[in-house]
Amino acid sequence: MANILIIDDDQEICETLSSLATRLSHQCRWAHSLSSGQKISQEISFDIIFLDVRLPDGNGLDFLPKFIETDDPPEIIILTGKGDPDGAELAIQGGAWDYILKPSSVREITLTLNRALKYRQEKQRKAGTDNLKKSKIIGTSSRMKACFELMAQAARSESNLLITGETGTGKELFARTIHENSSRSTGKFVFVDCASLTESLVESTLFGHRKGAFTSAQDNRIGLIKLSDGGTLFLDEIGEMSLSLQKSFLRVLQEKTFRAVGDTYEQNSDFRLIAATNRNLDEMVDNHEFRSDLLFRITTMRLPLPPLRQRQKDVRALVKFKTAQLCSQYGMEEKTVDENFIEILESYDWPGNVRELFNIIERSVIAAGEEKNLFAMHLPRQLRIQVAKNQIREMTGSEVLYDNSEPDEDFRSIGLNIFQDIFDRPLPSLKTFKNASEKVYLSELIRQCSGEIPPILKISGLSRSHFYSLLKKYGLSIQIEESEV
Repeated sequence: MANILIIDDDQEICETLSSLATRLSHQCRWAHSLSSGQKISQEISFDIIFLDVRLPDGNGLDFLPKFIETDDPPEIIILTGKGDPDGAELAIQGGAWDYILKPSSVREITLTLNRALKYRQEKQRKAGTDNLKKSKIIGTSSRMKACFELMAQAARSESNLLITGETGTGKELFARTIHENSSRSTGKFVFVDCASLTESLVESTLFGHRKGAFTSAQDNRIGLIKLSDGGTLFLDEIGEMSLSLQKSFLRVLQEKTFRAVGDTYEQNSDFRLIAATNRNLDEMVDNHEFRSDLLFRITTMRLPLPPLRQRQKDVRALVKFKTAQLCSQYGMEEKTVDENFIEILESYDWPGNVRELFNIIERSVIAAGEEKNLFAMHLPRQLRIQVAKNQIREMTGSEVLYDNSEPDEDFRSIGLNIFQDIFDRPLPSLKTFKNASEKVYLSELIRQCSGEIPPILKISGLSRSHFYSLLKKYGLSIQIEESEV
C-alpha cells in the first residue's frame, strides 16, 4: 500500500485519481493549490505525487524541486492539460517520473502509477548500496541528487558516457569521480583536450608513433589511447573534434584497436570512454558538424550537469567549502562568512558557473587578507553592482542608471536617473521599495567607504546609533576597530 498525494485544482480530476488509487488499495489525499499541497507533503511522507502544472498559486514545474528536496523524495507524475515538449523536458530533468496529458485513460494512468511504484520499491531496496566517494563534489539540491544517482549508475557500468553542461559546471570533476568509483579505478585516468588537438599532431598524440615515422620522431612514443588501456579515456570538449578525426576515432571505439603512426601492425586498448561537451551535439549532427554514428557510440549513457543558477541552494555549501580550502592553502586562519556575503552570491546568475564562483571566492579571500570575516565589501565591485541592478530591476522593471551628477543636484533629479521609468510601471508597496533601496544604498556606502565609520556617517548624514540599527535591520555587517567602539 502506497501513500499518494494529488495536487490539482480540478475537483473531478482529484476524485477520479483518488477513486483509482483507492481501488488499488492505496491511501490518497488531495489539495487544490501548491501551498496546501506543500504543507501536506511536509506533514506526511508520500510515495507518489500527481502534480498539475497550472495551479491558482503558481506553476507546478517551478515547485518541483521543493517536493523532492528530501531524504526520501516521492516519485512525481506531472499532469497538464496542454502538450508542452519543453515543459516535459524540464519536468524530467527536474526529477519527475513521468509527464502525462489530461485527460488520459484510466488504463494509462494505472500503468504509469504501477511502474512508478515498482521503480520506487527497487530504488528503496538498493538504497545505501551506492557509497560513492565524492568529497570534492558539493551539492544537496534536487538537481545534484539526480546527478549523483546517474553518476552511481555510470560508476557501476562499463558503458560509454557523455557528460554535458555549460562551461564551469564540473564535467571533468564528475568524470574523475566516476573513474575513481569504478572497477577501473586502479587504471589510469587519461585526459584529452580535443580543442587543443592540432591536425598535424593529433594521430601521433592519440595513437602514438614509431621512431622515424616523420622528421621529428626521434623515439618511439606511446599514444594516449594506449596509456588508457585498463583505465578511462576522457575526451573533453569532444564537440571540437574535426570530422576527419571523428571518422578515425569511430573505428577505435568499435574495434578497440588502433595503429600507431609509422607502424605496420595494430594494437589493442581496453579503455572505458567518457566524453564531455558544452555544445549541443544533436544540433551539430543536424548541421553536419558531428557524425551521427559517433554520437550514438559515445552516448550509451548521458549525464547532464545543471548550471549553478538552477541550483542556488548549493551556493552556501560551495562558499564554505572553497573558503576553508583556500584558507588552508594560504596558511590563514579559517574565515567566517557573513550572511550578506552569501545573500549577494545567491542573487547572482553565475554565467561562469562553479568555476566563476570559486574564482570570486578566491579574490574575496585575498582581498580580506588577515581579516577573520568575509563581508560583502570584499566581493568584486562589478559583481555587487550587477546584483544591485538586478534587485532594483525586479522592483521597477527598468535598468539602473547610475548617477554621475554633482552632489548639489536636487533629489528628484537623482531619483529620476536611478529609477527611470518607474512611474510607468506597477509599483510595489512604499515599505518594500524603501527597504530594498535603503539596503542597496547602505551596502554600496559601506563598500565605497571601505567600512570606515567617520566617512560613512558624514556622507549619509546618519547618527552612529541610527546607522547601527539599520545594519541590524538589513542583516549587514561591518568590521569595527576597537578605537571606534
